[in-house]
Amino acid sequence: MQDDRVEFKHIIHNKQFCRKNRDFSYFCAMKKPNPSLIHYIEREILPRYDHFDAAHQRNHAEEVIARSLALAEHYEVDINMVYAIAAYHDTGLCEGRDTHHLVSGRIIREDNHLREWFDEAQIETMAQAAEDHRASSGHEPRSIYGKIVAEADRLISPEKVIRRTIQFGLDHYPELDKEGQYRRFREHLLEKYSDTGYLKLWLPESENAPRLEELRKIIRDETMMHSAFEAHWMDPKCSK
Repeated sequence: MQDDRVEFKHIIHNKQFCRKNRDFSYFCAMKKPNPSLIHYIEREILPRYDHFDAAHQRNHAEEVIARSLALAEHYEVDINMVYAIAAYHDTGLCEGRDTHHLVSGRIIREDNHLREWFDEAQIETMAQAAEDHRASSGHEPRSIYGKIVAEADRLISPEKVIRRTIQFGLDHYPELDKEGQYRRFREHLLEKYSDTGYLKLWLPESENAPRLEELRKIIRDETMMHSAFEAHWMDPKCSK
């Protein structure tokens, strides 16, 4: 067994991150998942994110894990299930974005290694949670586990949403020029995050609601939205 300081390397990273983000204000005191489960996921699951687009790299999975574990402190849930769901939630991107949530559920069901820590009922709940996490799914998550990972996946920080939206456009629509990228950027923000957008929030304990309102102020003002795009367009982080 590796030293816990190594096993929890992504948790240690987010402990440092929590000092700048109120979402993680109680992160350091929370219950920790099984070290052997963490070792397996860090060795076999998180590296899969290294092959995804810039908006869904390993740091995204680690942030969703940290937020999920923090939210879990408010509910009577199995911390190991919460951890695993968050780690697997976007693994289905290996088969494309359109059905990635469904593929993530299938990956959970088919990973026999998970049966070392979970029974069949738990695995099914975890798979359903992964299936339900997508903001555009159109239905409420079927369990508290689905609500936790869905809320944790929202990443509603105006700066991060803007940067990730640009990153996604550059990764998936490289043929578009700058004007085309802005049109796609604008359309996505309006469709997902505007006052009439499809994104829904599920848990009152997160700080997503005020951050969503901050983002909506930008979206409501065309000049502000265009300025935000311009400010991040030349950011090196958006070209990686």
